[in-house]
Amino acid sequence: MKYISLALLFFSLTVSAQKKKPDSKAQQEIINSIDAAYEKYAGIAHKIWEFAEVGYQEVKSSALLQETLTQAGFKVEAGVAGMPTAFVASYGSGKPVIGILGEFDALPGVSQDATPELKAVAGRPAGHACGHHLFGTASAAAAIAVKNWMIANNKSGTIRFYGTPAEEGGSGKVYMVREGLFKDVDLVFHWHPGAQNSAGARSSLANKSGKFRFTGVASHAAAAPERGRSALDGVEAMNNMVNMMREHVSADARIHYVITRGGEAPNVVPAFAEVYYYVRHPNREVVKEVWERVTRAAQGAALGTDTKVEWEITGGVYDLLPNEALARVVDANLRVVGGYTYSETEKAFAEKIQTTFSNAPALSSTNTIAAFKILPGAGFGSTDVGDVSWVVPTAGLSTATWVPGTAAHSWQAVAAGGTSIGHKGMMMAAKTMALSITDVLSNPVLIENAWNEFRAATGPDFKYESLIGTRPPALNYRD
Repeated sequence: MKYISLALLFFSLTVSAQKKKPDSKAQQEIINSIDAAYEKYAGIAHKIWEFAEVGYQEVKSSALLQETLTQAGFKVEAGVAGMPTAFVASYGSGKPVIGILGEFDALPGVSQDATPELKAVAGRPAGHACGHHLFGTASAAAAIAVKNWMIANNKSGTIRFYGTPAEEGGSGKVYMVREGLFKDVDLVFHWHPGAQNSAGARSSLANKSGKFRFTGVASHAAAAPERGRSALDGVEAMNNMVNMMREHVSADARIHYVITRGGEAPNVVPAFAEVYYYVRHPNREVVKEVWERVTRAAQGAALGTDTKVEWEITGGVYDLLPNEALARVVDANLRVVGGYTYSETEKAFAEKIQTTFSNAPALSSTNTIAAFKILPGAGFGSTDVGDVSWVVPTAGLSTATWVPGTAAHSWQAVAAGGTSIGHKGMMMAAKTMALSITDVLSNPVLIENAWNEFRAATGPDFKYESLIGTRPPALNYRD
């Protein structure tokens, strides 16, 4: 992978809690218009938080965002790229075409109420532990604000919202990229909930995932064990080999698994068992190599336990390609928007949450913007935004929607995301994206600069090929 030399530098600007004044009346009007709609967007986000629908099952969440954008004058095309909950909402015509990404899927196994103590919600098996209820809502708010700005200022171009399902392991955006839905797009903006405010040019981990299904022979575990062949033995043998393999892979590789089926009763030799694997690394070529070793471990496990194994690739995403030129536009506007401070009620909530952490940052960090950094080889987690970033210049940001010190995919993230703490951070993101988009619509040089960097980074011979191959969307991967 090639990056221009400037992107290999580590940049650092002074962290500032001071807001930069808006450069124009138009900027202030955009900020004011989004602020004025706070209750509306907080209400939408909270509904999606309550829906807590997992990947490819986000029927109500997707419908609510589609309705919101339709009422605002966008033309919506639903069910794109073979995914019933995916959609594209467009306003305007012609160039430039600016894309905004919006997610809305929840995570299984992290049910949590909007309280600072661990408390699951009865009848709700999933939770927004990655804040995607905020993600989709803020992106919609930004798209609508830009649309209104375009009308008020007689600006041409197209604003396009991508409703992207199943980011958590389902690789929804990958199918959109594969279907060519970004082929005419000039720039893409996105954001993500987090525990601090930042807009650096950061990469992510490439990822490949899938389910390994072992088939054996059922039998009475006490009366006739010799007649059985345990599918669970196959899974456990595979896991044992992969765990030994960890010593002999790159130190920055990550391998995770969960046993999703292990049998139904101890006195029945399991005839079927399933294990769900993720492989991650900053370099997608290493991901491919490690994945091949994992599949060979599965084959060896089946041979050794006299069972059969087959596997299904359920997801695969590229590492995220940073674009410094575009990231600096976002960073500048994040500093215009600035951070926020807690109310007394929010402070009490946050302090109680922080008792569950060690070495938690100061609560006042919600009012600061992190130093701008260029980290092309670093990554925390994986995202299907990575695939988008390799076909069109892309930049994003993170805002403090969680209590400082909160880890993603935790009950603490779900809890804060269901309160005004999450909503305040969400509105920061909406305003930052809206200002950034109006900047690039007003100044074509910014688009040109982003594309010059993009072409230098990808090189003349780059050709996008997804890590999931030609398979259709894995619509039942959460079943």
